[in-house]
Amino acid sequence: MIFVMLGTQNNSFNRLLKEIDKLIENQTINEEVIVQAGYTKYQPKSEKMKVIDFISREELDTFEKDANFIITHGGVGSIITSLEKGKKVIAVPRLHEYGEHVNNHQKEIVEKFNRSGNIIGIQSIEELEEAIKRVKDFEPKPYVENNHKMLKIIENFIDNV
Repeated sequence: MIFVMLGTQNNSFNRLLKEIDKLIENQTINEEVIVQAGYTKYQPKSEKMKVIDFISREELDTFEKDANFIITHGGVGSIITSLEKGKKVIAVPRLHEYGEHVNNHQKEIVEKFNRSGNIIGIQSIEELEEAIKRVKDFEPKPYVENNHKMLKIIENFIDNV
């Protein structure tokens, strides 16, 4: 099973689901796809794709655990929770020019995790087919939290108040 996480932002990400439908049709994807869609309202063409608007934390954890890999929008939370569960992740940024987000910060997030070797990050929806073909043999580098710099800044601020 492939789990697709679109988060809970009040913007649609139909562009990604249309591409997944196309990849099911051309048989690049041959397994069940479960989508946590949030506010994205999409009617799949294929019976292999099940779209659920909102799910509980417990259901989210179960779908993440059971997935062969995860396709997600470029949100930090979705990427990190998937990596922490040891999952292979393909991340696709929501883009401002398609009305999917207020700006293109998700491009930067996806680029950073991709450069670090944690995920397969793509910038164009047309790259999804190749990413799905690569994911089976992809060996992600483990995600290591890097919040020590922020903690040092907070400590310095508190010490100097």
